[in-house]
Amino acid sequence: MTEFTPLMSLSGGTLIGLSAVLLMAFHGRIAGMTGILTGLLPPIAADWGWRAAFIAGAIVAPMLIVMLSGQAIGFDSPVPTSWLAVSGLIVGVGVYFGSGCTSGHGVCGLARLSPRSIAATAIFMATTAATVFVTRHVMGGL
Repeated sequence: MTEFTPLMSLSGGTLIGLSAVLLMAFHGRIAGMTGILTGLLPPIAADWGWRAAFIAGAIVAPMLIVMLSGQAIGFDSPVPTSWLAVSGLIVGVGVYFGSGCTSGHGVCGLARLSPRSIAATAIFMATTAATVFVTRHVMGGL
């Protein structure tokens, strides 16, 4: 189960939005994590540096928040690890065919009123609702 953490959620959402705006302002690029991460793979492109810095910031910032606040970010899943691995694979396939992930479509695409991002985000949300319903009400209430 997830806990209601309004201040942490607001802080995280604000930082995600701020990073997306800054990336657009300084580099004219969309902050889609999948595209940024893919751009780190060989062959090395000329824009590799900002991509590496963005991914490093996404990893280091939560670590700093945990260190400074003294609060650990708990993770407890009633779902078996094998299900998580299969789910991650399915999400990866969806990201590939959807030409982006929730950060690119949901944060940046919706803000730009991109029709493709609006459709992608609607599909993400519908799929999430169906998945939660099936896992909680059809497969035994995990």
